[in-house]
Amino acid sequence: MRRLMIATALLLVAPLVAAQAYKWTDASGTVHYSDAPPPQGTKYNKVTTSGTVEPLAAPATAPTGSTESSSSSAKPAQPQQPMADTPENRAKLCTALKANMDTLKGSGPVIMEEGGQQKVINADQRQQQQATAQAQYQQYCSGS
Repeated sequence: MRRLMIATALLLVAPLVAAQAYKWTDASGTVHYSDAPPPQGTKYNKVTTSGTVEPLAAPATAPTGSTESSSSSAKPAQPQQPMADTPENRAKLCTALKANMDTLKGSGPVIMEEGGQQKVINADQRQQQQATAQAQYQQYCSGS
């Protein structure tokens, strides 16, 4: 009887373990969490049950005169194209570099993705990443 109760409890909890959550901010600045994707055209994060957050997903857009099929998201990722050196992009880069440096200077674990797997970096890797971020900040953000 006890085994049956445990098995039943595990079956009831199983869908919660595989749950997917979405996080997005609306136009008024309110942060929303939901188990359903946000409205079409909204940038969002997928929140995993392990507590990590996946990178921003591109907003879903309806095709406007395009002949691309909806299966275009299944294509392999294209190499990242160089970003135009505009004041807006430079500000975004500087903000990201500053956040990275603050994270690397903190005492918490830092997780980086290598070969599709997430790994906690060691002290030597942390120092190397910190030096790289500092050099990039000095190169691109020295006037900021």
